Amino acid sequence: MSEHQGEMRIVSINVGLPREIQWGGKTVWTSIFKVPVTGPVRVERLNVDGDQQSDLTVHGGVDKAVYAYPAEHYEFWREQLPGVDLPWGVFGENFTTEGLLEDTVQIGDKLQAGSAEFVVTQPRMPCFKLGVRFGRPDMVKRFLHSGRTGFYLAVAREGEVAASDVVTLVARNDHAITVADIVGLYTADATNQDLLRRVAELPALPEGWREYFRKRLWEPDA
Repeated sequence: MSEHQGEMRIVSINVGLPREIQWGGKTVWTSIFKVPVTGPVRVERLNVDGDQQSDLTVHGGVDKAVYAYPAEHYEFWREQLPGVDLPWGVFGENFTTEGLLEDTVQIGDKLQAGSAEFVVTQPRMPCFKLGVRFGRPDMVKRFLHSGRTGFYLAVAREGEVAASDVVTLVARNDHAITVADIVGLYTADATNQDLLRRVAELPALPEGWREYFRKRLWEPDA
């Protein structure tokens, strides 16, 4: 795959169970606290073994079974957040990856790692729990506007994956819409009606997203 410089691989696999924390005077359940695990990990249709989402209305489900975040972005965040400890998994990602960036990874790409296969479904839109994880409410906005969102994977074939496994591109569809294209459409004013129309008709993108972009076709300033 010519657009990718060097090898694509999984650097770290991170899992976490829901925990209760205090935030803004309330008790919040969150699974954003993930820690790296060693050895092969089973990946199933809905999640990575040992991982669990706490609010299934916004997290999890087949389209969001696995969250991947590029290791390359950690350097940017070290500069943005001096003095903050940033171990792998700190953004709540299941897979910390190398060689898979938002501007080259396309919606609908089928990837293989270990004995499992995945399909790229959508970018990650951060919720307030990212602010909880970092102890700073501005983190959600900073994360989104950085364009460094990472992306979700659906599990096309269950299997086992381990850190350091190579990731291969198995198949790519003809739509050529990248994760970054979707983030740009979401965050910027919807002046690009042609791209909006293409994205609204993109079968590999989950229906909720397509519906959102269909609405934007008629309300460009919404």
